[in-house]
Amino acid sequence: MATHDIFMPALSSTMTEGKIVEWLKQPGDKVGRGESVLVVESDKADMDVESFQDGYLAAVLMPAGSTAPVGETIGLIVESEAEIADAKASAPAAPAAAAPAPTATAPAPAPTPAPAPVAAAAPVAAPPPAAVQPSAPVVNDGRIVASPRAKKLASQMGVDLATVRGSGPHGRIQAEDVEKASGQPISVPRVAEGTAPAVSGGASSAAAPPAAPAGSSFGRPGETVPFNTLQGAVNRNMEASLAVPCFRVGYTITTDKLDAFYKQVKPKGVTMTALLAKAVAVTLARHPQVNAATTAAGMAYPADVNVAVAVAMEDGGLITPVLRNADRTDLYEMSRQWGDLVKRSRSKQLQPEEYSTGTFTLSNLGMFGVDRFDAILPPGTGAILAVAASRPTVVAGKDGSIAVKRQMQVNLTADHRVIYGADGAAFLKDLAELIETHPESLAL
Repeated sequence: MATHDIFMPALSSTMTEGKIVEWLKQPGDKVGRGESVLVVESDKADMDVESFQDGYLAAVLMPAGSTAPVGETIGLIVESEAEIADAKASAPAAPAAAAPAPTATAPAPAPTPAPAPVAAAAPVAAPPPAAVQPSAPVVNDGRIVASPRAKKLASQMGVDLATVRGSGPHGRIQAEDVEKASGQPISVPRVAEGTAPAVSGGASSAAAPPAAPAGSSFGRPGETVPFNTLQGAVNRNMEASLAVPCFRVGYTITTDKLDAFYKQVKPKGVTMTALLAKAVAVTLARHPQVNAATTAAGMAYPADVNVAVAVAMEDGGLITPVLRNADRTDLYEMSRQWGDLVKRSRSKQLQPEEYSTGTFTLSNLGMFGVDRFDAILPPGTGAILAVAASRPTVVAGKDGSIAVKRQMQVNLTADHRVIYGADGAAFLKDLAELIETHPESLAL
């Protein structure tokens, strides 16, 4: 009997374990080479996993909802239908998936039948929603295919999944599809957009206690909520950063000209995030030392300037979509790319290279009106820039005159093994000069 193990794949260089979101095939189903068999949640994204072999899914060793280390056998594929019974008989019993915790607003949805794992399989990033037209609900053995979060939202909102058109991989129903069907506005990750005020939620009853966002991992007072996969990955990265000898240096930048230029390009779809990322990238191109990072072999100088921008996810955790070659990308094209990256990050459909290839990180909390803050250095990079709000400030000129100007505080956190204080100071000085004197050059 030829049996092929299905292993938990490594979907990124930092992934140590994965969670099985959904089995797209059930035991006994025919599987084609290159066909998606299950969906795995890595530390940053949900990704389809394809089979390396033609055959039949004989057994699922780890049901949906289970977490397994990379390389663990999670299912079995056999070459012929006649071998399924023998493979099932010799396979270890599948552990029961953890039952979903009941919510305070509605009963928990019925558990999904345990789907099956795949033989050694290749990860394939789910296609971006923009490229996939919503389709009628996909039904597998009488079961509508939907993500766990979509099922939970549907239960809470009273939405019949049979009426929802899916926009996910292979027509799978995503959480945003349920939100659209319910007529409620779709929430997006909080992304700092310059000095814009934080958007508050809709009006609610004063007597009602604050509720956690639907599908989020945040708890209510008195609860203890386990870390989800994304939060666990962020935790590991932050702990690793404690081993890096960092220093911090700040700079105050006058933003009057940047704000005026932003008003000109905003109607054309340019965001403040894209403007700041472009300014940082152009300056980095002139300061390759600040774009460098420490490796086991020494100081690595990347060939490209890839600016990662921190985005707080709605259900907890942090992700850093990457604007690749930001110094050479047209400002308007960069804004379009950023909009697409944010849209796909909220549905966890980014490919690994879209969130793990940053050479420098930008963290902007200006939307919350903070005066200043320090950012924690992400592992594998040399520096991160924390950008605070731009606000009116009384400024004394060199001639002793007094004027009111808009200023923002930026703080650079850098790895002192590869970047020295003079490098960081020179980078910030040039960044300030670009923003203060000729920000319009960013659109050239």
